[in-house]
Amino acid sequence: MTKQLITLTDPRSPAAEAYRSLYVNLSFSSQEQPVRTLLVTSAAPEEGKSTTLANLAVVAAQMGQKVILVDCDLRQPRQHDLFGLRNDQGVSSLAAGQAQTASALQPVHEAPGLHVLTAGPLPISPAQVLASRRMEELIGELAGQADLVLFDSPPVVAVSDASVLATKVDGVLLVLNAGQTKRDYARRAKEALEKVHAHIIGAVLNNTPADAT
Repeated sequence: MTKQLITLTDPRSPAAEAYRSLYVNLSFSSQEQPVRTLLVTSAAPEEGKSTTLANLAVVAAQMGQKVILVDCDLRQPRQHDLFGLRNDQGVSSLAAGQAQTASALQPVHEAPGLHVLTAGPLPISPAQVLASRRMEELIGELAGQADLVLFDSPPVVAVSDASVLATKVDGVLLVLNAGQTKRDYARRAKEALEKVHAHIIGAVLNNTPADAT
């Protein structure tokens, strides 16, 4: 387990509190239209989407929710590294009918209530896996087992994977990096998600200065 899981390694820190505030804000924003399946993605690489998602999953579990985190970044998966889990089977294995959901889901013992479905072996065509009927069935199956299912995906602008997955979930949270995300990339990401009629419920700005207002 890495130090990036600040909600576990230092739960009283300002950063951990920020993740709790994010979870509360998301909960209130989706009261009228409940979001049980949420995609967390970014405009471009290296913006902190996977770390944000992992900490959000931990916080939701700490709040008493039954949570499943699904790593659908089938190009550069990170969730197994963040949580220190095996990655011999996962999303790709289930999509190919080579594993059972019960054996692929891994509990996070430090956060009771949280299970992680890692990406598994990298497939030849990630977008094809995510667009498959089996993936849609898997999302429904997981949603029936948890209060909240959180999905990681590649950045929106780089490849089509996030846009494909966005059509299958209740909402999308876009992660941006202060001082790094180019305005054009943010605009293009928003437009790409809107083009597939994704329900964008908000954006997270990472690495803002501590004294920013």
